[in-house]
Amino acid sequence: MGTTIEAQDRLLSAASIAKLLSLSRRQVFRLNSGGRIPAPIRIGGAVRWSAKEVSAWLAAGAPDRKTWEAIKGNGGQHG
Repeated sequence: MGTTIEAQDRLLSAASIAKLLSLSRRQVFRLNSGGRIPAPIRIGGAVRWSAKEVSAWLAAGAPDRKTWEAIKGNGGQHG
């Protein structure tokens, strides 16, 4: 029934994001603190990112978080 998680709906760790972006884990956290990557999802003490959102963010040219939130708020419509 609804128990299967599709690949794009997975949650990615900082290590996974780092590997995807060819950065260190520490740099991922720096980018997060500076608002340069999408906002993470916090589950207890864990910090994760939606694979689907990260993929869309990269496709949009990896804008800063404020710009990304504006793009998402417009339903992905530019201009």
